[in-house]
Amino acid sequence: MVFRGGRGPRAHEKTRAVFLRRNAWTLAVLGTAAAMAQAQTAPLPSAPNPFVEEQRQQERERALRQQQERAVDSRLQPAAPPETRRLAKDESPCFRVERIVLDGELAEDFQGILSSAAGEDGSDDPLGRCLGTEGVNIVLTRLQQAAVARGYVTTRVLAAPQDLSQGTLTLTLIPGRIAAIRKASGSDARTSLHNAIPARPGEPLNLRDIEQGLENLKRAPTAEADIQIEPSKAEGARPGDSDLVVKYSQRFRLRTTLSLDDGGTKATGKTQAGATVAWDNPLGLNDLFYVSANHDAFNHSGQGTSGQTVHYSVPYGYWLFGATASQNRYHQTVQGADQDYVYAGESGNAELKLSRLIYRDQRRKTTLGLRGFRRSARNFINDTEIEVQRRVTGGWELGLAHREFIGQATLDANLAYRRGTGAFGALPAPEEAFGEGTSRFRLLSAELGLNLPFELGAQKLRYAGLWRGQWNRTPLTPQDRFSIGGRYTVRGFDGEASLMGERGWLLRNDIGWALGASGAELYVGIDYGRVGGLSTEQLAGRHLSGGVIGLRGAVKGLNYDLFVGAPISKPEGYRTARTTAGFNLNFSL
Repeated sequence: MVFRGGRGPRAHEKTRAVFLRRNAWTLAVLGTAAAMAQAQTAPLPSAPNPFVEEQRQQERERALRQQQERAVDSRLQPAAPPETRRLAKDESPCFRVERIVLDGELAEDFQGILSSAAGEDGSDDPLGRCLGTEGVNIVLTRLQQAAVARGYVTTRVLAAPQDLSQGTLTLTLIPGRIAAIRKASGSDARTSLHNAIPARPGEPLNLRDIEQGLENLKRAPTAEADIQIEPSKAEGARPGDSDLVVKYSQRFRLRTTLSLDDGGTKATGKTQAGATVAWDNPLGLNDLFYVSANHDAFNHSGQGTSGQTVHYSVPYGYWLFGATASQNRYHQTVQGADQDYVYAGESGNAELKLSRLIYRDQRRKTTLGLRGFRRSARNFINDTEIEVQRRVTGGWELGLAHREFIGQATLDANLAYRRGTGAFGALPAPEEAFGEGTSRFRLLSAELGLNLPFELGAQKLRYAGLWRGQWNRTPLTPQDRFSIGGRYTVRGFDGEASLMGERGWLLRNDIGWALGASGAELYVGIDYGRVGGLSTEQLAGRHLSGGVIGLRGAVKGLNYDLFVGAPISKPEGYRTARTTAGFNLNFSL
């Protein structure tokens, strides 16, 4: 194009800007249509793919958080074997017992253990029976075990000499209390016990509080902690008083993790490099802070992606507060009829979360959580924003997380209800004009995970299963839809395209074989996923199935996962590589 007279470079830029503004709607519609076609069916190498890219970024951030915000389990007390002795039918001498009374300080808080007097299955009730010395001892043992099973390991149930001729057996409760909580000699002084241990001096000593305290103290990977129960030697100590003596140490607080993987897309950079710097216990509150950044590596200059995540969390007894923010950008060059265009996108996420452990015992624990969130997304063509693609969503999520220990197996279950409310400056979704999505969405999600070690002969094997599902209560925008196809969902696919729907589910199955003492595990996996909903009606198919075989493990600070996979079943026309090889490398300094 040639400009004459006064129409120099400035006029050229002005004309170019006018051209982009006039064509923004057309480009936006074409870009969105191409992206949805790519997300739903086959990849179009020259088409922008904001939905696929945002879904990939969400899964990548999920994996990062699972790695950095590790869950610690402290189980101090194995389940005690039940009292198997049964009450004798002809004990002599004996007295008929019609009533059992639990007396003593705090006895009103322990009335629930009286139901254990009838034995584990409730079929050996002492009431209405003639009890002698052995029978009374059996009842005492049952009640004592019931108190210990509830975590009151220093509380005692005793029977004082008494007259049973009136038919009443009176038992005395001596509560075990915490006299003091202190650090052991030589322990690191740089951490707080006040917010870590959810118990105070003078309160009954409960093992569940100690387990929670240990989990809080050890939530930073560089920290080690141990809590001992010692009889109190303080002046004026009462029977059952104990001190909690905490031994705490911490290595260098800063941790650095470098990562490299090929989990990106061809359009914005297949190879991704990342670095995470974590600061453990920065304020001495058993808190955790980390910053993570990732960027494409070894890719062409016309494409790229980058992201940053920052997180802070701090516990207080059974409570946990966390804040997380992330930002992601990508760009790619799209060929046009007369010139090339740079299509770019950026997205941001921010959340505040408050959770509380509401129940725990020897075998299980349950946590209730509430979080508020804000998500935003913007897209650009040659630095000019496509305003019709601007998105801002805000809302809340209520979640329930449960962990169950079943022998050597661990079962995790999560249930969440998420709702967009229009808060935090939310904007109406572009799809609302057509009834195909809304920023005030409502959806329910669930997840089940099972980790089951087992042996086959002399070989140590492990089954790892994951089921994840989503159900919508309103039309959903592409960012909120359920997506399958790739290393984070249904493996065996290259991740360049995905199937998306308002609702869906997937199942991942792994069998791992530990290779001796090498720290390596050879695994094989088969995955299946299905999507549904209004947006899937025109799809050629709604399910994917794939398989994978790989090797993962750790050696000298390096965690690795090397795998190769292939599709087993897919819709006709769904384009993906015949085989997909991949790697994930994480090196901790």
